[in-house]
Amino acid sequence: MTTPPLLEHFLELCAIPSPSGHEREVADRVGAYLSALGLEWAEDDTAAELEGEAGSIYCRLPAATRDGTPLFLCAHTDTVPPEGPIEPVVNDGVVRNGAATILGSDNKAAIVVMLEAVRRIHDEGRPHAGIELVFTPQEEVSLRGAAAFDQTRLVAGTGFVYDQGAAIGEIVLGSPHGRLLDFRFHGRAAHAGMAPEEGRSAVAAAARAIADFRLGRIDEETSANVGVISGGTARNVVPEWCSFQAEVRSQDERKATELVREMLETAAYAASLADCEVESEVRPSFPGYRFRESDPVVRLAADALAACGFEPSYALSGGGADANVFNARGLSCLNLANGMMEIHTPDEHIAVADLEAMVEVTLALVERAAATSPA
Repeated sequence: MTTPPLLEHFLELCAIPSPSGHEREVADRVGAYLSALGLEWAEDDTAAELEGEAGSIYCRLPAATRDGTPLFLCAHTDTVPPEGPIEPVVNDGVVRNGAATILGSDNKAAIVVMLEAVRRIHDEGRPHAGIELVFTPQEEVSLRGAAAFDQTRLVAGTGFVYDQGAAIGEIVLGSPHGRLLDFRFHGRAAHAGMAPEEGRSAVAAAARAIADFRLGRIDEETSANVGVISGGTARNVVPEWCSFQAEVRSQDERKATELVREMLETAAYAASLADCEVESEVRPSFPGYRFRESDPVVRLAADALAACGFEPSYALSGGGADANVFNARGLSCLNLANGMMEIHTPDEHIAVADLEAMVEVTLALVERAAATSPA
């Protein structure tokens, strides 16, 4: 039985490991596909800045109509690190990884869908108001590729990413504001058996701080987590150093700011109780955004989804996507669910029918944009 080209392309891309910073082969495949269509494209020079293998790929199809709203479509070429081989298999119409790690549908499902839709538009001479494609690296590490991309190259002010792990039809109206926190506790080393009273345990101080943090789901808009901790040198040495990494996310920027302040104060208090010192650093992870259902980009997506037989629904995301960067820079970029499920886990999967359906959704977006005046 012959494998449809869309599915074959997806399986090929998923089989290529492309953790953040190591997207070269996937970027080359994307460029080769565009070249085969006879389209001009370019890769920017941000690879060196990002200390990675690839920059962002940009391709523009000039408008085939005099009116309408030009669109840009964006997908990222990296994945979270696979913890084993990637062996995509199709069972009962669903693509999974036959080995015990990620599949990579995040975001290779979006890549192949966008490329297939552009192929059909190009080959069939379909009218459009201008289409731009952007394929970014290092999205999975705080959206670094999109942040480095020069958005002034874009003619379109309206765009879409397909980077939400949920059933097709879900429209992401908002994404949280993210903050990254790094803590480093400094105590005093001593022999744990011979002179423990002379030591000041940085591990104990850090543990006290973490135990006193409010972590997990704080409220319906806010979450916090401590994800990495390290410290100490030996079992029988009172640890002089301990470091840990945390994050805060909230749909409400004021809540994010307040929770960060609370965590800094908690860490300082825990350090003082243990007669230790603490150094802390806070930096932005990604900027949040919020759309209304009445906004033009949202109405465009809802109309396109409905035309393809999907009931639009609306949600807030707990994660970031390249859309966060574009929205922060004054563009209107909407994140749409594309049917990928259990992303970032060994159970990650996507239905072949959803790949095919998202091609139709993309074509419907382009068709409706061509008939819509710019906002």
